[in-house]
Amino acid sequence: MPLHHFIFSFLILAFSATSSVAAAAASKEQTLNTQDAEFFNPKLPPRTLSSSKRFEGSSNLVDLRYHMGPVLSSSPINIYLIWYGRWSLSQKLLIKDFITSISPSATPSPSPSVSEWWKTVSLYTDQTGANVSRTLVVAKEHSDTRYSHGYHLTRLSVQQVIATAVKAAPFPVDHRNGIYLILTSHDVTVQDFCRAVCGFHYFTFPSMVGYTMPYAWIGNSGKQCPEVCAYPFAVPGYMGGGGPGALLPPNGDVGLDGMISVIAHELAELTTNPLVNAWYAGEDPTAPTEIGDLCEGLYGTGGGGGYIGQVIRDRKGRTYNMNGSKGRKFLVQWIWSPALKACAGPNALD
Repeated sequence: MPLHHFIFSFLILAFSATSSVAAAAASKEQTLNTQDAEFFNPKLPPRTLSSSKRFEGSSNLVDLRYHMGPVLSSSPINIYLIWYGRWSLSQKLLIKDFITSISPSATPSPSPSVSEWWKTVSLYTDQTGANVSRTLVVAKEHSDTRYSHGYHLTRLSVQQVIATAVKAAPFPVDHRNGIYLILTSHDVTVQDFCRAVCGFHYFTFPSMVGYTMPYAWIGNSGKQCPEVCAYPFAVPGYMGGGGPGALLPPNGDVGLDGMISVIAHELAELTTNPLVNAWYAGEDPTAPTEIGDLCEGLYGTGGGGGYIGQVIRDRKGRTYNMNGSKGRKFLVQWIWSPALKACAGPNALD
């Protein structure tokens, strides 16, 4: 979402149109018991900034079309990971375990899995018929613990962070397979973060970095705006005790578990629209609606009308909808399927 300003009321309409049962449900939550966990479809209050836009870009069109640009089809997709600020080892491992979970494995995770979720992303092709790669790897990492560009970043200074990492790491010039993933810690503020966006993607400018490559930025909202960017693991404070509570995150970290779905959203869109001229809806490439935007806030069958869809709650009350590597569990939003012409995820019940 190079410029994803997606209006909440529009999301509700989109979710309702692609849902089968949620809006008609009368109870606060619907449950379906299984042996080890239960499926349930919680109805939650709106975000605090319900009229703001969570990701970048805007469009009233939902006619997703291909605009003849490239997708990331070369395997593997090499992620050059930039940790800006202070990150604990456990936080880094959680995020890298999610990225590892995307690729096919000789010992696949139980279904529904993150790898199965990525299969939908891999359905997108370029003009030659080449599909988005199924394999993503962390090729190299750089930690900027000295906050080399300060505690507040603008859109342009995010690219300066990349330029610094490219020289310090150093990162190779990987035009064919490479993408940059910049993650900022909880104490770093970023232009429009929390007010309008939780993450964005674009491409580097030669004047800033030296060449053009796709990149995505995502921030840790845990201490800044969890009710906006880590929703539904945090709910608006004004609700007090008068409404449904926040869901328990599967890995016990509201900020990080919230980041996972935003990272997933950005990676899905970055690989299908890396130079903002491939897969999106609308005529203006500076304000597209992409495959994650169309399904934002939907996590399972029956989403819409205030419901997030059928997700899974384990015996400890933790909520997830996908399994990952090393026994990890994640809550990841659905994405638009070009085959189904609807939002899709591996935990679908119909």
